Amino acid sequence: MNRYNPTPEELETNDKYEFTAKIDLQEIKSFVINQIEVPVKLMKGYAIYQAVMVLIGLFFATRPIVLAMRGDFKPLLWLLAAIIFTFSLLILIHEVIHLLALLVTGARKIMIGAYLKKFIFYAEADRHVLNRRQYTFVALMPLIIVKLVTLAGIILTAGEPAFYFWIFIMCAHTLFCAGDVGMINYFNRFPGENVYTFDARDEKRSYFYREI
Repeated sequence: MNRYNPTPEELETNDKYEFTAKIDLQEIKSFVINQIEVPVKLMKGYAIYQAVMVLIGLFFATRPIVLAMRGDFKPLLWLLAAIIFTFSLLILIHEVIHLLALLVTGARKIMIGAYLKKFIFYAEADRHVLNRRQYTFVALMPLIIVKLVTLAGIILTAGEPAFYFWIFIMCAHTLFCAGDVGMINYFNRFPGENVYTFDARDEKRSYFYREI
């Protein structure tokens, strides 16, 4: 994963590279929405996948309520625990996985940040250049790891109240990953080209360049 990439200085000054975009981190949601709206195979496939996960999540989120009305409150308690976990610790876990993936690519100046007013959370590596393959690896690691862990939990607790904990987390986390997939989609605007990105911590921005 730690292959040669141009430095930020090379991207900024060498005529071999062309600036394509910059993102103010506080405005990343609008940037991601623009990428999600691009109708390519990746986003169409992910939209279908999200819809399936939402339907599954809704079904298994209502089931504990029905069981509670019949006097069995354990599934509902596990569901409530999952909701609390999903909107607290899972957010941190998601970003930590991004951070560990950045370490694998050779990044060292890493941190987790947040804009709480806009409910934006992010992991960044200051002025560490990522190519298309590395960025995809970093972006998808939370989706893959959380999916595998929750699937294991679902299998091990099938038929037990704790099943509702794992199934809710799996379905809800899929929505968390929409931004990551949307960012990958930006690279797909340049098929077959070398595209690079890096974060500038002092500016609170991310920059994108392509090789020409």
